[in-house]
Order: sequence, then C-alpha cells, then structure tokens
Amino acid sequence: MKEPAGPELQRRLGTFDTVTIGLGSMIGAGIFVALPPAAAAAGTGLLISLAIAAFVAFCNAMSTARLAARYPQSGGAYVYGRERLGAFWGHAAGWSFVVGKTASCAAMALTVGYYVWPAHAAAIAVASVVALTAFGYTGIQKSALLTRIIVAVVLAVLALVVVIVLGFGDVERSRLVVADVSGTGILSAAGLLFFAFAGYARIATLGEEVRDPAKTIPRAVPVALGITLVVYALVATATLAQLGSARLASTDAPLAEAVREAGFAMLVPVVGAGAAIGALGALLALLLGVSRTALAMARDGHLPRALAAVHPRHRTPHRAELAVGIIVALLAAVVDVRGAIGFSSFAVLLYYAIANASALTLGSGRLLPAIGLASCLLLALTLPATAVIAGTAVVLIGMAGYGVQRTRRARG
Repeated sequence: MKEPAGPELQRRLGTFDTVTIGLGSMIGAGIFVALPPAAAAAGTGLLISLAIAAFVAFCNAMSTARLAARYPQSGGAYVYGRERLGAFWGHAAGWSFVVGKTASCAAMALTVGYYVWPAHAAAIAVASVVALTAFGYTGIQKSALLTRIIVAVVLAVLALVVVIVLGFGDVERSRLVVADVSGTGILSAAGLLFFAFAGYARIATLGEEVRDPAKTIPRAVPVALGITLVVYALVATATLAQLGSARLASTDAPLAEAVREAGFAMLVPVVGAGAAIGALGALLALLLGVSRTALAMARDGHLPRALAAVHPRHRTPHRAELAVGIIVALLAAVVDVRGAIGFSSFAVLLYYAIANASALTLGSGRLLPAIGLASCLLLALTLPATAVIAGTAVVLIGMAGYGVQRTRRARG
C-alpha cells in the first residue's frame, strides 16, 4: 500500500477527546427533523426503530474503524471499496456518498427554513446554502471551537425540550405503548432514523491523530453512539408522549410543536434557534465533505476533471464547492424535507454496505461487517417506495456513467 505523503500528524487525542469529536459529528440537526417521517412509518414502534438504527450505525462504524486503520486516507468507503473490491465498487461508494450527502445538505437547509420561517422555508434554505457556499469558497471552515459551541447549544436545546415536555407537559404513557405496527414499518423508520446518526464514522477517520488507535477508537465508538442513543431516545420519548405518533408524523418542526403543546409557547423561538444553529453547522460540514469527495473523484476521473481544480489563493476546491452549492440550492428550492431524508438514507446505506463488504475482506472479525452489510441492504430496501425508486435510478445513472467512462478509456 502506498503511504500517504507529507509529515505525520501528532497523536494527541485520547478517549475523551475522541468521544467528544464523535458526539460533535452525530448530535446535530437530524433529530430535529427525522422524527416525523419515521413516526409516519413506525407509529408507536418509533423507539424500536431508533434502537435498530443505532445498532446498524454501530456495525458500520466498527467496520469503518478497521478500514480507516488500514487506509488512513481521505475518501472513506470510496477508497476502501476501490482498494478491497475494485474500481467499480469504489466508484459506486463515492457516487452514493456524493448524491446521498447532497440530499442531506438539502434536508439540513430546509430544516433551517422550517424552524426559522416556516412559511418561507425554501427561500431561507436557499439563502443558507448560498451563504455557506460563499464561506467555504473563501476557505472559512468550521473550527473545533465552533463545533463545541454548536454541540453545546444543540444539547442544551434538546435537554430543554425533554425537561419541559416530560416535567410540565401533558404526556400520556398510552402513547408509548407499541400497538398496531408492522415489521416493515419499523424497519422503514429505522432506515429514516439512520439519517439522524450521520457523521458517526468521523471517529474512524482519526486514526493518525489518536493515541493507541487500535484500542481507543473501538472504545470510543460505542461510548459516543451510546450517549447519542440515550439523548435521542429521551427526545423521541418526550415528543412521542406529548404529541402521539399521528400528530408527530404530521408536523415539520416536531420539537417546537412539542414545546408549544406543553404550554411553553414563549420558548418555541429558542428551540427554533437551536435547531437552526445545529442545521447550519451540519450543513457547513456536509458541504465541505461532499465537495472534497467530489474533488477526490474528479482527480481519479470519476467526475468531470474540471471539478478537481484548487483555487490558487484560497486553496479550496472552488469549482467542486460551487457545483455542489448550486445543486443543493436547486434541490432545496423544489424538494420536500421528507423526500430528501428518504433519498439520502437510501444512498448512504448503500455507501456503508460497500464499506461493510470491504471490511469482510480483511479476514478475522467478520461478524459485525456481515451483520452491517445485511442490515444496510435490508433497511435501504424497506424505505418508502419513492426513496427506493429515486435512489435506485440515480445510483444506476452513476453506474452507467462509470461504464461509459471505462469504454472511452479503453478506446483511447
């Protein structure tokens, strides 16, 4: 394997720091918007779906951690699939990531809109994308300090919602009783809730900066996921007990609605501000991540090579950032947030399926990758039909593009 060029990074991160970074990557705006479509699918089985989504995320994260130790390079499963399974599967993983996370960007932008100004959610979403794309273009990136601030704000808002609803709201235990739910509905909801755990694999990419990564990363992954699951479970329990599954499924701003129904309408703007801050932070990170994956794929010829350009002064992949920003802005203007979540979940589940398949080729420790692979495919196929159809069509377009590209290279 070719060693990465350049100086080595310092191993400064212990378990606590690694867990903190993992929490910063996971606890974000997804929980503010993913509950309604999941409740529509699972009904009162929402909490079961949440547990399934967390378990699948755990399997995926552990597989990714092993691969990241072997291939400490940018690109994630794009690199893992290419190195372990072949160029075709690497392209499939990279394409699935780019299109899935592009949809995630649109969902996060619309989340800002729904919590800031619901009547003009699309306009606010487009404005958010334009502003953050401009920031990224000039090289302004989210710092570690800003990440901690955003996580602190989001956690504070989530805690506020849980305390208000469970402490002072009109909650009913009967709304938490699992009844009249289907297995397919629970699995479909788990696939949608998988969206709220996006970012957990960030832990696995820290191999070059973690002290004793072989022990620290496998220890940090379940701790970070466990904390995230507890936080999400408390929030889901509170909103489900306050609103009921039918009411929860019909709102676009569930946490704000739960606080309003609990009799604290004056705090709705606080919840909205917290959701908007979390969504803006997640949107910035997603825009940066998608543009840089697009850069890597363009360098390898899997996307137009023009996107591989780096700005001579700002040292950013400016063409990739502009292309991603334009596409996300267009999506945010025309799609609904639930459709974006379903499509994103489908594509990202395929991405992690390839990561798990790659981990299976490493030899020992095949149980979790096997479970992760099967679970990713199962959850992807049980998502809402519109998400499966649209996701399959877009993935096939990417595969067709790869075939045309290979044919041209062979003739050239």
